[in-house]
Amino acid sequence: MIDIQIDWHQRAKTLKIDGRAVINGKRMSAADKATFECFSPIDSRKLTDVASCKSADVDLAVVAARAAFNDRRWAGLPPKERKQTMIKFADLIIANREELALLETLDMGKPITASLNVDVSSAANTIRWFGEAIDKVYDEIAPTADHTLAMITREPIGVVGAIVPWNYPIAMAAWKIAPALASGNSVVLKPSEKSPLTALRLGDLALQAGIPAGVLNVLPGFGQEAGSPLALHMDVDCIAFTGSTAVGKKIQIMAGQSNLKRAWCELGGKSPNIVFADCKDVDRAAEASAGSIFYNQGESCNAPSRLLVERSIKDKLVKKILAELKNYQPGDPLDANTTMGAMVDCGQMESVLKYIESGKLEGASLLAGGAQVKAESGGFYISPTVFDNVTNRMKIAAEEIFGPVLSIITFDTVDEAINIANDTEYGLAAAVWTQDISKAHMVAKRLRAGTVHVNSYDEDDITVPFGGYKQSGNGRDKSLHALEKYTELKTTWIRLT
Repeated sequence: MIDIQIDWHQRAKTLKIDGRAVINGKRMSAADKATFECFSPIDSRKLTDVASCKSADVDLAVVAARAAFNDRRWAGLPPKERKQTMIKFADLIIANREELALLETLDMGKPITASLNVDVSSAANTIRWFGEAIDKVYDEIAPTADHTLAMITREPIGVVGAIVPWNYPIAMAAWKIAPALASGNSVVLKPSEKSPLTALRLGDLALQAGIPAGVLNVLPGFGQEAGSPLALHMDVDCIAFTGSTAVGKKIQIMAGQSNLKRAWCELGGKSPNIVFADCKDVDRAAEASAGSIFYNQGESCNAPSRLLVERSIKDKLVKKILAELKNYQPGDPLDANTTMGAMVDCGQMESVLKYIESGKLEGASLLAGGAQVKAESGGFYISPTVFDNVTNRMKIAAEEIFGPVLSIITFDTVDEAINIANDTEYGLAAAVWTQDISKAHMVAKRLRAGTVHVNSYDEDDITVPFGGYKQSGNGRDKSLHALEKYTELKTTWIRLT
């Protein structure tokens, strides 16, 4: 847990930040020496200059990754040794958790308590869990005739390009690199230009743990300049991406235009949170509904941004949700008591404010929030926002906002709720609140979503997969199923007689 006695502002003043890339085991400037300025959304302070990597740097990193894969300096190690190295990697993350949490908060704007107790600890747990899995996953023998032996094995796919988003920088990086490394691959990680700092430190810690040079490379840079060359590279075997649906579509096209590399995209969401009149615990539903949409400033792909509530309990539930807003007022992210921080940058704040204005113009009723706050800080903060009388055709209900905006939609029947819930291009997550177990199962089965919560929201574990249906993408992070993305399935057929 966080030490409330830590003066995070003082720590920030003395924090040393290295913005250079990690390529083939070394910190390096971009080949053309280009950099971009990294600012904190907390107060617009400049944090550092970061290497602005481009095609030449991607080539260097891919060459290093391919050499590391071909000589089997990582994949060829005994599983026990790779496991021990990844566990050491996880231990180093925990040992450096305060530095990593401070980098995460300064770079992205989320509360320091969340960075330390959730994001950094989650990243360490992910790497440890997949490290432990290395010597516990078995291959298969097919049931063939006596004179043959057919082995079905999974082999590392080769060089993995991982492009991760800005909203959970260290956690999303771990979701990609942990199963990729556990499978024996080499990785080129491209963090978002909006929040690259913890990914770069992960590159240092991986080397310190004993992961060989070239096995994990970290390239900061912009999407068009670094992400696209990685997705188009002819010597990258797999691209794993988390981000917007619009960019995910481009990634899929680039994979096809190049070498038909495997392309796994975990994309956006507009998740329905359905509360029926027979919900047993309305207080809990209100707490979860508010907590899940306003957590991380609403910058979560699976946030339950559409609250579908049965008409007879709408007023009761909405009143309780509005009462919860006092717990999610934006504050100083470096204060341990803050529960809601800053939007990642000015552009994201302005985008969310435009959606709020569109909600007003289209006839939704603004019940709370809807404005920038703490402008005097120089940072980018929006108050928790609640709209009522929303229809599914409104932009605030149809499009992913990625901000602290909740849309309330009323329904009268089970079928109507299901139809509204599924009437979206997305299918990442959903929730059902009811004490009727038959109704819960029936509705969950009909919802087109990768994860359906019942009488909860946003509860999960590393043991279960995360990903969506439809235009929420085809990727599945977490659980042993993630290993399937980073391996090739091989049949070896042996005639015995």
